[in-house]
Amino acid sequence: MKDKIIKKATDMFLKLGFKSVTMDDIACEMCISKKTIYKYFSNKEALVEEGTEVVHRKIHALMDTVIAKNYNAIEENFEMRKMFKEMFQSFDHSPAYQLKKHYPEIYEKMIANEMEDCNTMFSQNIRKGILQGLYRPDTDVDAATQFYYTLIFSINENTVLESEAFILDGKALEYHTRAIATPKGIEELEKQLLNLTK
Repeated sequence: MKDKIIKKATDMFLKLGFKSVTMDDIACEMCISKKTIYKYFSNKEALVEEGTEVVHRKIHALMDTVIAKNYNAIEENFEMRKMFKEMFQSFDHSPAYQLKKHYPEIYEKMIANEMEDCNTMFSQNIRKGILQGLYRPDTDVDAATQFYYTLIFSINENTVLESEAFILDGKALEYHTRAIATPKGIEELEKQLLNLTK
């Protein structure tokens, strides 16, 4: 029951907003009493916190799936972006923006985890791209990683609409790739950008 509550609540939070969904709404949607929810969660904040943990794990499982497909480094980044689009396209408002606005402490905790994971993933992607001749061998991996995730996190936490955040994320990915790509990498980037317009 606890897992069902988390799943339903998280779906509702992401679709309708963290602030606007009440414990009554969740109970009503699930045809259970509010008392049942409080048996597992002391308050809404506890439910939001567990929900963000579930989303975090789901995102990382999907990222691992993309990485396991062994795309080249540039294609891998575009596949990640596609995965995020599929996951968040039904939402009007950026979940990160909402979480930061209404539950700053939970947001800070989530961001600390995400930064660590993104740091690892982005730097692995850059090293992979260097080995594949797609990124310049003299690339400062740590600096490029930090620039990129600072850009991505800044876009997502400061952009209200999910659709706008997605467009800006795409521009940030192109900007990041052009900054470190070899001529061969630029060719691959142009191919990926062309695929987006088809």
